[in-house]
Amino acid sequence: MAATAPTAGVEAFLEGSGLGLAVYRRVREILPDAEVRVTKSQIAFRGRRGFAWLWRPRMYIGARGAEIVLAIALPREDRSPRWKEVVHPSPGTWLHHLELAKVDAVDPEVEAWLREAAAAAGPWA
Repeated sequence: MAATAPTAGVEAFLEGSGLGLAVYRRVREILPDAEVRVTKSQIAFRGRRGFAWLWRPRMYIGARGAEIVLAIALPREDRSPRWKEVVHPSPGTWLHHLELAKVDAVDPEVEAWLREAAAAAGPWA
């Protein structure tokens, strides 16, 4: 069963960020069955648990921050040089942060990471 995206919440969160909205739409194309939750600080993509998040660093650190970051939780550490940061918050989970400067950066490699993360999180119920 596909989750419905809270469109108004997504648009409000990404207001003023055309890039952010384009990235969100691209991720939804890749993962149409993911549940989407919008909070004050991020947009979460979920199965049984969260596996990817979009957030706006500029909301917190100003112009020196990236416009949009896609964080992906993988069950392994990926050593791609594309990652801005990789952290290991819990056993079996590595959180990978990818700064995006254009929607085309959500390419087949990122698509594969998103699909791997979604599979590891389990299906949305």
